[in-house]
Formats: sequence, structure tokens, C-alpha cells
Amino acid sequence: MKKIIYIVSVLSLMLTTSCTKDFEDINTNPNAPSSVQPSLLLRQVIYDFGENMSYEGFVAGDLLAQHRTALDFNLFDRHALKSPQLGGNPWPIFYTNLRDNEIILNQARTTETFAVYEGPALILKAYMAAGLTDLFGDVPYFEAFNGVNGTVTPAYDLQEEIYLNENGILDNLDKGIAAIEAYTDVIPLEGDILFNGNLDAWIKFANALKIKHLVRISDKIDVSNDLQSLFDEGNYITSNSENAIFNFTNTDPNSFRLAQLRIGDFNNFVLSETMETILVGLNDTRLSSLFRPFSNSTSNEFNGLLNGIDASSTSIALANYSLASTAFREDTSTLDANFITAWEVQFALAEAAAKGFINADAQTLYNTGVTLAFEYWNTALPADYLTGPAAYDAIGTNPMEQILTQKWIANVINGYEGWIEYRRTGFPQLQTISASLNNDLIPIRMPYPAEEAALNFENYSVAATATDNNSINVPVWWNE
Repeated sequence: MKKIIYIVSVLSLMLTTSCTKDFEDINTNPNAPSSVQPSLLLRQVIYDFGENMSYEGFVAGDLLAQHRTALDFNLFDRHALKSPQLGGNPWPIFYTNLRDNEIILNQARTTETFAVYEGPALILKAYMAAGLTDLFGDVPYFEAFNGVNGTVTPAYDLQEEIYLNENGILDNLDKGIAAIEAYTDVIPLEGDILFNGNLDAWIKFANALKIKHLVRISDKIDVSNDLQSLFDEGNYITSNSENAIFNFTNTDPNSFRLAQLRIGDFNNFVLSETMETILVGLNDTRLSSLFRPFSNSTSNEFNGLLNGIDASSTSIALANYSLASTAFREDTSTLDANFITAWEVQFALAEAAAKGFINADAQTLYNTGVTLAFEYWNTALPADYLTGPAAYDAIGTNPMEQILTQKWIANVINGYEGWIEYRRTGFPQLQTISASLNNDLIPIRMPYPAEEAALNFENYSVAATATDNNSINVPVWWNE
């Protein structure tokens, strides 16, 4: 009996060993790769982030910046930012794409044939991390993005450290440039829908981002030497042909998302009274490029609505207000997902010159920025625009307000950039909204999403305490 049991045991062990040995081969689909090629992942990260943030820019960022306003489903427009509706929750967009970008970075550092991806991945990491912390302030960063190889409950890092520490935003931009300059192989960068594999363009992109973010933190640290060096070298984005963008199309699935949704969603958003007042005051012809005359108009007039109405008690006739132009629905091939552009860089440099950070002519930089912004929005620059109401440093005008107002106009649908720049500078002057749910205060940070309290409670609690219970009225570091 013992012999029989022994034989059965040996057979069982042999069978188990054989099954275990062959398990991976038997249960692996030969047609499905076990890891994603970095070229596919790079394309996915750039497109997913750009597409999602362009949509967010229209339905949420433009409300905070008062480019447009919402007629219904508008708790966000009334500044109940913890109640996102048609948009207003960019947190998962950042973390999903930062996680996937980290996979590219790890592949580039561990597989020799993927080394070309290291520089672009570092630059993208800096770009997305800056957008994340500029919206929320302190966020999980140094322990985040590594998925199964890291912690699922990362600590929140101080914004100052995310900007300035090793492996932070500015350091990664420098390391990204260095990695590209050190790359000597001939294997091309594939999946690059921003620059079609042009590594020199990625260096210009990184330098443009350095200019942008050095100006952004200029109230906290001395940025003059770094900015002057960047300006003198001139190796940054200077023309719209060099912009870090990709184009939408007129057909699904690559058209602008508002063109794919039902007409009721599109019709929920109309011209803001703030945007109308500023554009009309400047005789700015971009009004007709960005919006369309309201339906009840008898002479192609435009009409904006004060942000943040109480839709439950206010009756609004859509035909009395201006919708977004055809570029946002019928002809989205004229729209871009905008990472950074020549006009944005010129306005940043104009601000730096006006503040004495660099030795340059602020008016020339301002005029160039305006010209590039009109070109970007496919609008002819009126011959008298830069000598009329928009003339730099005209009598009774504030040059800083002019620079930031022009940047604000051009930043339509560019994520949350118009609102971020308003928070930093106070320009242009926004209006008190109609029916505020935030005590008539314009928010100065995005709140951490509810899922953070549920999934990362201990670390979230520290960050929430530092922001007065996750208040939207507590400034981020560079704005303190």
C-alpha cells in the first residue's frame, strides 16, 4: 500500500513539475506582446494627454479663465470645483500618462536599442509634472508613476521640491536635453507625433518649457541668469512651424472631442462676457475666429454671458448668446492640441524683459507674440492693431497687463493655462461671477479629487491639512 502511494506521489510530482515548467509557454499568447513598444507608448501618451487636456481646456479650463461660460450642468462654472460635471477632473489624465511615460523612460534606460527615447521621456515628464503641480500644488511625485514597482500610496511632495530638486521639473528638462545631445546611435525616434522624430526640435521644446517655468517661479527664486542665457542662445521655439502641437482632423476618432459629442453638449458653452468685453475693447478680429454671431443677431453681432449663472432659477435663451466658432465643431482640422507655442514663449520673454530679468526690448517681444498668436488662430492681424488699442505701453495702460491679456486671449482651450496665468499675475481682470458657490472668490487651485481621500488617505490627509481642508482658495507655492 505504501509502494502504491509512493508511485502515485511521484507521478503527481512529475505532472505538477511538467505543468509548472510549461505553464508560461502554454498560457502566453504569441500574438500579444508582453510589453508595449516605446514607439507605440510615446504616440499614445502624447495623443491621450493632448486630446484629453484640449477637451478639459474647453469644458473646464475656459470656464475658470472666463473665456466662455456654461448654461447648464455648470456647478464647475459657479466654482464648486469639487463637483466636476462635463469636465473638471484632470487628475487621472496626468497620472495615467505620467505612469505610461515612466514605462518609456525605464525602457530607454534598460534597453540599449530604446535609448533614443530617454530625452523625450524626461522632457514629457517635466512638462506633465509642471502642469499637474501648477493646478494642484503639492502632489505625489517622487514616489509616484512606478505602478507595481513602487508604492500605491505615494507621499505628497512640496511644489517647491517638484520644481527645484534633483529629478524634478527643471532638472529633468536639463537631463532630457543632455540625453539627446549625448545620443550618438542612428536608431530613430518613432511614435513622435509632435516633431516627427526631430531630436533638435525636442531640445527647442525643452528650452521653451524652461523659459515658461522660470518665469512662472520668478517671484520665488532669481531666474535672471538662466533666462538671459536661454534668450542669448536662442535655441527655443520661435515660429509657429516649430510649435509643440499635433493637429486634430475632421473625422472620428481624431477630431476634437466636442465635434464627436451630441449637439446639446456643444451648445452648453457660450461666449463669456469677460471675453467679449476684452476682445471688443481691443477691436480684436479673433472674436469671429473663436466665436460665432448669436442666432438672434440682425447684423452679425456677438453677445457674451456673465459666468456662473444659477441655471435652476435663470432662464437663458441660447439664441441670444454666441457659440464657439465652426473651428470647434464643424472644421476641427484647424485646431491643435497645444503643448507650447512660439507666441507663448514670446510673451514669457516679453514679461521677463518688462521686469528686467533679461536685457531685451519688451515691446518687440510683445509685438512678435501678438503677431504669432493671430497667425496661430488663422486670423489676419489688422494693420492698426499694434498701433491702436493694443499698442504696447499705450497711454494709461499697464505693459504687464497687456502682455498677460494677449497671452490669455490666445490660450483658449489650452488646458487651464489662462486661469493659471491669471492666478499668478492677476491679469486680465476677471469678473465676479453671477451665482458663486465660493463666496464670490475666484479659485486659486484645483482641489484634490475625492478618490485620493479614499485610496491614499494617510498622505492625502497631510496635504489636505496644509491646504485648509483641501480648499480651492489656498495659493500654491509660486503664488504665495
